[in-house]
Amino acid sequence: MLDELRHQKLKAWIQEIIELCRPTKIVLCEGSEQEARLLCEEMVKKGTLIALDEKKRPGSFLARSNPKDVARVEERTFICSKTQIEAGPTNNWRDPDEMLTHLQQLFQGCMHGRTMYVVAFSMGPIGSHFSRVGVQLTDSPYAVINMRLMTRMGKDVLDILEEDGEFVPCVHSVGVPLPVGQKDVPWPCSPEKTVIAHFPHTKSIWSFGSGYGGNALLGKKCFALRIASYMGKEEKWLAEHMLIVGITNPNGKKRYVAAAFPSACGKTNLAMMQAALPGWKVECVGDDIAWMHLAEDGRLYAINPEAGFFGVAPGTSQRSNPNALATCRKNAIFTNVALTSDKDVWWEGLTSAPPEGVIDWQGMPWQPGAAQPAAHPNSRFTASASQCPIIDPHWEDPQGVPISAIIFGGRRSNTIPLVAEALDWEHGTFMGACVSSETTAAAAGDIGKLRHDPFAMLPFCGYNMADYFQHWLDMGKLGIADRLPRIYSVNWFNKDAQGQYIWPGFGDNIRVLKWIFERLDGTAAAKKTPIGYLPQEGSLDLSGLQLSPEQRSSLISLQAGLWQNEMKEMRSYFQKFADRLPKPLLQQLERIEQQLASEKV
Repeated sequence: MLDELRHQKLKAWIQEIIELCRPTKIVLCEGSEQEARLLCEEMVKKGTLIALDEKKRPGSFLARSNPKDVARVEERTFICSKTQIEAGPTNNWRDPDEMLTHLQQLFQGCMHGRTMYVVAFSMGPIGSHFSRVGVQLTDSPYAVINMRLMTRMGKDVLDILEEDGEFVPCVHSVGVPLPVGQKDVPWPCSPEKTVIAHFPHTKSIWSFGSGYGGNALLGKKCFALRIASYMGKEEKWLAEHMLIVGITNPNGKKRYVAAAFPSACGKTNLAMMQAALPGWKVECVGDDIAWMHLAEDGRLYAINPEAGFFGVAPGTSQRSNPNALATCRKNAIFTNVALTSDKDVWWEGLTSAPPEGVIDWQGMPWQPGAAQPAAHPNSRFTASASQCPIIDPHWEDPQGVPISAIIFGGRRSNTIPLVAEALDWEHGTFMGACVSSETTAAAAGDIGKLRHDPFAMLPFCGYNMADYFQHWLDMGKLGIADRLPRIYSVNWFNKDAQGQYIWPGFGDNIRVLKWIFERLDGTAAAKKTPIGYLPQEGSLDLSGLQLSPEQRSSLISLQAGLWQNEMKEMRSYFQKFADRLPKPLLQQLERIEQQLASEKV
């Protein structure tokens, strides 16, 4: 098999991992439909996958993971930079030499009795100047079929590597060797030994013990954000936890917007929005990650490095996201959702009432009112982006799409207005650094607690977050000021005195995008405040919404007292970064504090 490879460095590395992990068989993945079908058939026989009804959900399967392996494990995720200060206060750091020694022990013989799959993949359109190549060695066929949906994977990628192309080496094992004669389990994993280690200086990734999501699909958070963010700092581009959408107004004018939101803030719903305003159209370039480069014209251009969606299932419905439902109607992999009696899938929020005869995500009969949900809260669907009914025609453009606006958002019940425009790039960087969300009921005992998540990158930045802030400031200096994207903050989650959400959300979020669009055109009025430009009364299209004058005002007003408390909170948070915090961000904070305290506010 290795004789087929012309790339000597790749061949030597694969041989090195074979000698370490001792797989029984090696397969060089070609990425074909036939290969994927055979892998799925093998996993159905083994019990890893359940084939869904071909008429209801053609070409689709359900996987049930081990209950101890259901999500990313941040506490076991490490940045192994040369020094701890390079990783910064928001990352888990380990000395790279010590971690490599530990990994060598973990991986010793870990693939015995299993097949090692060689998965060459491109993050971004194959051949694009902005794309990067990785090669994942894994003993998980589940990871292989998901990587096929999430990346451009297979022989075509090996062809562009040729004899000496650069690649990011990624090693993954579920961590369960299989002795001769021992029966395998449907979902092998070793959760008590799980380690996900990133080595920025050598641009390599090692993952052990988990077969789930971002722990096993190493092109996703591991490569496309943690390693790529470090690459971006070195090479002067941005790897961001952002969706990308194209917005077309009723006159046919189109602009592209990127947006960063922490989890549970409506990111995928915005990426696949069905606009509530007549004549407005939203098209999806990507729902999770954006790689943005400065072009010679001084503008930022973005590509979606992924080729698929790994979406959270619960809460996805015909009302919240009909386009996501259409995307996973066929050729999809569902993980940890419920199974219906007619071999379809179900999760909380999909329908107003569950169907009869539901089997929960752990394979047990389930009834409405049960203590545990039928689908795991982090259950997922994996589907090719090409199946999205509103996929943008330029989503695979090798040059990317030009970004006109960047949006930051969080889940806040007060303080942050519905929409605000940054005064300039530096103030916009400050906005990104201030992103925070109130925790939801998923975090027992901590409901409403503020969690800082700068740029929505807290779990995904591959180096010191203070240096990441500086990188954003530097990118602003490299671009041409009036051609860089304008920066905005949004908050769909303001509540009234009764604790009810004021803003309807979902398709009505197009009203906020419309105001942003019109600000870029110079046709929407705004008032300058210490926290940015807020919509003038009447400039935000609220036609048809049942909002009282008080509600309308509260959505777009500056509440000075709350903002003074917000700046105290940010001053305290910034102390985490000590002397490494860029001075311009502290100056922005001081400016806002002073202006809030003045008589003009």
